[in-house]
Amino acid sequence: MMNPQKVLVSDPLAEAGLTLLREAGLQVDVRTGLSPEELIAIIPDYDALIIRSGAKVTADVIAAARNLKVIVRAGVGVDNIDIPAATEAGVIVANAPTGNVAAAAEHAIALMFALARNVAEAHRSMRAGEWNRKAFMGVEIRNKTLGLVGLGRVAGHVCRRAVGLGMEVVAFDPYVTADYASKMGADLVDIDDLLARSDFISLHLPMNDATRHFIDAAKLAKMKPGARLINTSRGGVISEADLLAALDSGQLAGAALDVFETEPLPAESPLRSHPKVVLTPHLGGSTTEAQHQVALDAAAQVVDVLNDHPARYAINAPLIPATDIEFISPFIGLVEKMGLFLHQFQPMQVERIELTVYGPLAEYDTRILQAAALRGLLADVVEQRVNVVNADFIAQRRGVIIAEYRQRHHHERYENMVTLTVRAGEQAASVKGSVLHGEPYIVAVADRWVEFKPQGYHLVSWHRDRPGVIGSLGTLLGRNDINIAFMHVGRLSPRGIAILVIKTDEPIPEDLLPEINEVVGEQFRVRFITL
Repeated sequence: MMNPQKVLVSDPLAEAGLTLLREAGLQVDVRTGLSPEELIAIIPDYDALIIRSGAKVTADVIAAARNLKVIVRAGVGVDNIDIPAATEAGVIVANAPTGNVAAAAEHAIALMFALARNVAEAHRSMRAGEWNRKAFMGVEIRNKTLGLVGLGRVAGHVCRRAVGLGMEVVAFDPYVTADYASKMGADLVDIDDLLARSDFISLHLPMNDATRHFIDAAKLAKMKPGARLINTSRGGVISEADLLAALDSGQLAGAALDVFETEPLPAESPLRSHPKVVLTPHLGGSTTEAQHQVALDAAAQVVDVLNDHPARYAINAPLIPATDIEFISPFIGLVEKMGLFLHQFQPMQVERIELTVYGPLAEYDTRILQAAALRGLLADVVEQRVNVVNADFIAQRRGVIIAEYRQRHHHERYENMVTLTVRAGEQAASVKGSVLHGEPYIVAVADRWVEFKPQGYHLVSWHRDRPGVIGSLGTLLGRNDINIAFMHVGRLSPRGIAILVIKTDEPIPEDLLPEINEVVGEQFRVRFITL
C-alpha cells in the first residue's frame, strides 16, 4: 500500500477539521508553536500545510517544502504567506474567507454598542467598587448614521444588521456599484461625504500599501465632531498616533479596536489606558461556530487539492491548459498591468469590464485574461488574489459585468492585441496592449498610440498638445534630479488632446504635482503611475 499523504497543522484547528482530514485517509500531524527553523526542518515531509495567523510561511519555508502541494489559511488574511514564492513553486494557496464572516460582523456591531453605551469604562468603574451613573451617559444607535468604509462580505452583514437596528447606512467602496450597495441597504457615497455624515464609522478594508494609514489626521479632521470609530479589519489602516490625537482633542468621542498596527498590542501602548478606547485582542472570528466552519472549509480544500480537484477558494491557482500556457502566459502579465494602469490612470466605480482580443490569441481560452484584468483593476481592493477560479464570483459579488469580444483577424498594427475597456455610467477608459518579441507592451491609451513596457515609474499626462509642454516637463523633472528613461506622445491630430507617457528612474514626489499641473494645464489630468 502507498503511504498516506501527510498534512501538517501548525496552528490550533477545530476538531471538526482534523476529523475530516483523517476520514479522508490523510496522516495529520498537529504541531503548534513551531519556530521558523523547526518549520523549515520538518516541512519537506508534508504534502499540505494548514495555518492560522501564528505560522509564517516564508520563501525559505516554501523552498524547503519539496513535497508541498497546498497551503490553506484557516481564515481570511494571507499576509503571513509568501504568495509569489508559493506560486513560483507551484504550491496552491487557499484561504477560508466565509466561515467567520458572521462572527466578524457581529463583533463590529458589539463594539458599536460598547462605544455607544460606554460599556467597558462602566464595567471597570463597577469593578473598582464605584456607582457613577452620570459619568457614563450614552447615545442611542437608532436613527444614527453608520458609515461603512469598504463593502465586502463582512461589511455587507454589518449593513443588514444596522438597518435592522433602525440606522441609516452610507458606504464608500469605489469597486462596487450603487445598485449593489442599495440592495444591501446602503447609499453609496464618496469618502468625504461619509466622514462628514456618519455618527459611527466601521472600517472593512484589506491591508496593503494603498490602505496603510487610510485613516490619518486629514480624514479624522473631516469626520463629524463626536463621531465614533470602529475597526475590525486590519490594524494598519489607521494611524494610531493620529487617532490618539483626535481622541485627545475631542474630535472623536471614542474608538473601538479589535486589530492593531503591532500585534500583540505592546504593553506600553497608550491605547491600553485611554478612557475613550475599547479594546479587544483580535476577536473578530473567535466564536465556536466560526472556528468550526473555518476548520471544515480549510480541511475540505486540502482534501480536494490532494485528490487533484481545484480548491474552492484558491488564491493563486490560475487554470491554464498545458498546451496553451507557453503562448498565453505573456498576455496574462500584460493584461494585469493594463488593469493596474487603468486602476491608477482613471479610478472609477467599475460597473463593466470589456476585453477584446485580436488575432491568433482569439483562438485560445482567454478566461484567464479576464481574471488578470480584474486582478489589476482590483489591486489593493480585495484581500484575496483574483484568478480564474474566483474572478467570476468576485465580479458578481461586486456587481461588475465582464464581457469578452473576439476578433480573429489581425489588427492593422499588431498580430495579437488586447483592448481593455472599463465603464461606469457615462465614464469609460481604455488601454491596448500587445506582446512584442516576448515582452509585454502597452501600445495605446484612450486610442492614442504609444508604445512602452508597463514596468516602473511613469508620469502620464492627458493634455492639449502645444509647443513647450514636453520641454517644460523635462526641465522641471531635471531640476528635481528625476531622470527620464523614455518619453512617448500619442495624439489623434496636431494640437489636439494628447497622451504623454514619461518613464522615470525614480518615483515622482507628490509635491511636484502642482508645478506639473501648471505646465499641462489645471483642467487636464496628470497621474503618477507605478507598474
